[in-house]
Amino acid sequence: MTNSQVTSPAAARGIDVRAPRFGATLTTVVLLVVLATGSGWLLAAQALVFAIGAFAGLRRAPYGLLFARVVRPRLGPPTAFEDEAPPRFAQGVGLVFAAVGAVGYLAGVPVLGVTATALALAAAFLNAAFGFCLGCEMYLVLARVRRA
Repeated sequence: MTNSQVTSPAAARGIDVRAPRFGATLTTVVLLVVLATGSGWLLAAQALVFAIGAFAGLRRAPYGLLFARVVRPRLGPPTAFEDEAPPRFAQGVGLVFAAVGAVGYLAGVPVLGVTATALALAAAFLNAAFGFCLGCEMYLVLARVRRA
């Protein structure tokens, strides 16, 4: 359980801890396809998914909606919730990398596209495979620095 996970009744305002990992799995697949095809347009679409998650919230993001409507009913009720702020911050970080990568691919600078996509892929894979959200950890470190 990471520092951002909580299991109290007040956590009902939080998000199901399984949802961001599901989203990271889909993101990993999309980013692998981007690296295989060099599609700046697909990466731009992924950037839009990140933007919705960062600005509108994970519950309104496409992968969050898919999780809530299709996956979660098959898994049963959640046993743990987490604060939405760290994963939303992580979506913002993903947005930056995806946007830079999309610009690289679409502007004819594939090395920029590949590099930004590979970095985003590494972070998404860490979350999907191991439940380690690099962006969430960045959020927590920045929160501690702000308090100090």
